[in-house]
Amino acid sequence: MKNTSKNKVRLFFALWPNAEERAALAFWQGPLQKLCGGRPVPENNLHNTLVFLGNVEAARLEALQLAAQEVSEAGFDLALDVARYWGHNHIVYAAPSQVPPQLIGLVDALKNSLQCHHFSFDQRVYKPHVTLLRHAHFTDSPLPAMPAMTWDVKDFALVQSIGGAEGVRYERLFSVPLAAQGKQQ
Repeated sequence: MKNTSKNKVRLFFALWPNAEERAALAFWQGPLQKLCGGRPVPENNLHNTLVFLGNVEAARLEALQLAAQEVSEAGFDLALDVARYWGHNHIVYAAPSQVPPQLIGLVDALKNSLQCHHFSFDQRVYKPHVTLLRHAHFTDSPLPAMPAMTWDVKDFALVQSIGGAEGVRYERLFSVPLAAQGKQQ
């Protein structure tokens, strides 16, 4: 694990797709880039942020892992079936047209556990999405339909953001499995 200045690391919790799910998301990038321009997010960086923590003392990583392990939500399917554009930050992203209640439950449980362990995190309203393109430009018109992909969410991960000469890369530090029982289709 690479430390930033003053032994802090830049962290977030995320849903991390498997190779097949990443490939399905990356497939969207080509047609959307032709329409909107921009720079594709590297396939290995595709993810859905659950909670952004920002810079955290490296010495607190064990406490973060304990907080995450207290989350006891069930796995679920996440259907990403619409492409959208956010003009305020010039990104094109994949999103669910219907947010599964299990996803909201997971985010809420994780935030509650983090608060109990005295961690600070981004308090913005959660909007599930996977960023596909950065520096894109489009209008308020709807983006074209893309082939829906279903993500079999079985776990979530703590991820470190590491800046380098080639840009940012994300490294999964650990994953926490979700309960198999109670999975709803």
